[in-house]
Amino acid sequence: MVVFNVHESWYPLFKKWQLTIDNILVEAYDGSTRIKTFPPQELIFKAFEIDIAKIQLVIVGQDCYHGEGQAMGLCFSVPKDIKIPPSLVNIYKEIQNEFPERKYSFTNGDLTPWMKRENMFLLNSALTVKQSSPLSHIKKWETFTDAVMEYVTEKNDKCIFLLLGSYAKDKSKIIKYDARCVKGVHPSPLSAYNGFFNSGLFKEIETKIGKEINWQN
Repeated sequence: MVVFNVHESWYPLFKKWQLTIDNILVEAYDGSTRIKTFPPQELIFKAFEIDIAKIQLVIVGQDCYHGEGQAMGLCFSVPKDIKIPPSLVNIYKEIQNEFPERKYSFTNGDLTPWMKRENMFLLNSALTVKQSSPLSHIKKWETFTDAVMEYVTEKNDKCIFLLLGSYAKDKSKIIKYDARCVKGVHPSPLSAYNGFFNSGLFKEIETKIGKEINWQN
């Protein structure tokens, strides 16, 4: 079973889904074609390095980035040397707009500090993707990642869920506790000006959590 650096709090879930996960990975990284699968295998479960009991905020994404070098196992996040994707640019803009007094400055797209310092669980619904083929693995992973969200609600009764866009909002039926959800428009360039900007989402998150978050990465 491939679990890499998965925190032990996730072991019961991974044990239950071991066969499914192994089958997905064998199929996804079979090497029979020249089309690459992202992210690198050692980063597939990076989001699960966090102790489930410490999670403050769950951010639900849909698909991994499908460009070379982009996907790193955390939703919306890319390595420091990769250009910041448009959706994350818009997230940064909204955070700066909501908290101008904090003078946030974002120079890269690596959200690892959000996970490690602020205890955010940055989950993509599809943990892998074929190069240049968006949503190519969503059906492989969706049942498992839905189970992940259900597991979080069972093991952590305090964390908040940020659901951006119609796909993520639909996951609220898994969470079952609407008061724990912050819902908004997806930050992609196609939709950000239809309600994401000036939405107050990040202030709402802090209000629900009951403390200030350091959004600097």
